[in-house]
Amino acid sequence: MSTPFWGPDFDALQQQDPDIAGILLGELERAREGIQLIASENFTSPAVLAALGSTLSNKYAEGYPGRRYYGGCAEVDKAEEIGIARAKELFGAEHANLQPHSGASANFAAYAAFCSPGDTILGMALPHGGHLTHGTKVSFSGKWFNAVAYGVREDTEHIDYDEVRDLARANRPKIIVCGGSAIPRLIDFAVFREIADEVGAVLIVDAAHFIGLVAGKAIPSPIPYADVVTMTTHKVLRGPRGGAILCRDEHKKAIDKAVFPFAQGGPLMHAIAAKAVNLLECQQPAYQAYARQVIVNAQALTEGLAAEGLRPVAGGTDTHLALLDLRDVGVTGAQAEARCDAAGIVLNKNAIPFDPQPPSVASGIRVGSPSVTTQGMTELDMKDVAGLIGQAVRDEDGAAAGELAAAVRALVARHPAYPRP
Repeated sequence: MSTPFWGPDFDALQQQDPDIAGILLGELERAREGIQLIASENFTSPAVLAALGSTLSNKYAEGYPGRRYYGGCAEVDKAEEIGIARAKELFGAEHANLQPHSGASANFAAYAAFCSPGDTILGMALPHGGHLTHGTKVSFSGKWFNAVAYGVREDTEHIDYDEVRDLARANRPKIIVCGGSAIPRLIDFAVFREIADEVGAVLIVDAAHFIGLVAGKAIPSPIPYADVVTMTTHKVLRGPRGGAILCRDEHKKAIDKAVFPFAQGGPLMHAIAAKAVNLLECQQPAYQAYARQVIVNAQALTEGLAAEGLRPVAGGTDTHLALLDLRDVGVTGAQAEARCDAAGIVLNKNAIPFDPQPPSVASGIRVGSPSVTTQGMTELDMKDVAGLIGQAVRDEDGAAAGELAAAVRALVARHPAYPRP
């Protein structure tokens, strides 16, 4: 059975490879029938998916527009130039590089532009909300560099800026990184700029999680303060999976050389075209309204979960995500994730600051509002979602899973992801 969602090409896929075609349809149904609360996920538009599945996937284009190492790049040059111009306009950046394949590869290139192995970097500790690429020992960032970590205050669970300053003065890092994967509160970029200037460090803002809120003018931008901003193009931004780098003109050559030829070869031109499509979408008033609603929904969901006995880390959220401490309800993050999954609610276990549990178990969960907001849900729906999560988390024996899953299906039926024709 064909579906108009992917167009006529899907019929060819079904005939040639029904196994993979079935997986595509299965994933579409999974997304449609559950509540998607992974903070780093979203639903791209059909226009973005069309660019991703285009003939631009066929073109090898090492280098940059007008300076390629292959012929036949006239059309893909146009796509990349349009995307760069849109990124600079949207974010008010002096330079943009859309070639990184992911947020991690964007960070790798940003480090490579300013550091050599053995140099010192200062980043946020992963258990306190940072990212693997900010200096953890299992990542290149911790293996190749002398990584020093800062965290949050135990009393407030907000970033400890005094600790950041003290560590910067003591270690004189080449790079200071701020941003992360589980930070619910706004970051004071001005303070980080002051600290970086004091010790002569390059300030890199990893905006992967919140750059979409910046694009929608819903939170302050790091651009005026950072030397370099790394980002993903999915998450709140709602584009294709991929990365990008924004920087000041003075760092343009170093960043571009660090991406190609140092870190990557041929760019993914279909993904770059899809990024350009998404960047145009983000320039529209409707996207700004979306970004504001993402925050409203995240806050409503957080308040609802607090009423269910799940304690919000840092007292709440200013962004698209929240981190909830489950210790008061006697449930681990791993248990909560599994119980919610059985009810059709997709979220992830997550360590909380000063977590007594190992990361594979964790004492918390992370929830995000980008996907449900794309579906058109509002703060009223978030109250219902919070109630369903509260019931699922406490469903120790799974007896209520079927009833909860039915309630989930009824909710998402009112706000479908990729509506059926």
